[in-house]
Amino acid sequence: MDSITFTQAIFAHAQRALDGAVDGLSHEELKWQPDPEANSIGFLLWHQTRAEDSFVQGMFLQKPQVWTTEKWYQKFNMPDDPQVSGWGYTAEQIAALPVPELAVLLGYANAVRAKTMEYLKSITPEKLDEVITTPFREQSIGQVLSMLLCEIIQHTGHIAYVRGLKRGLNK
Repeated sequence: MDSITFTQAIFAHAQRALDGAVDGLSHEELKWQPDPEANSIGFLLWHQTRAEDSFVQGMFLQKPQVWTTEKWYQKFNMPDDPQVSGWGYTAEQIAALPVPELAVLLGYANAVRAKTMEYLKSITPEKLDEVITTPFREQSIGQVLSMLLCEIIQHTGHIAYVRGLKRGLNK
């Protein structure tokens, strides 16, 4: 298995885990915070999708993000600002995030994931060695992609955990 196929498999596995973690959640459950300084499921799902959108569309492809091109910001009642991502938010900003219904959250996530998978199908394993300039430092696409996958897996775990706190074990 080459590195691109491996990466596609990880994204697919992470998607199945996320689908299970959000299955059947109500709008109230999406907005629920276990503590005033903790993330809600809605915030976590929005934030991880914003990261994927900005990494793949913005950094890798140097294109406008799906957030803008498909006007998802309107469905979230938020500004058309590609920098709005949830990174470094205060507890007040997290609590103030307008969490939409699950169908909207998943619609955006699925639109972004489709673009990510399209990107992965278009590149060769050698492309992962290409160095790009990121807000952090110069890094290879492979290094940034590994950071993104870690972000997605970590937040999907957070989502499953918060679901468990709210609903109980396996509910």
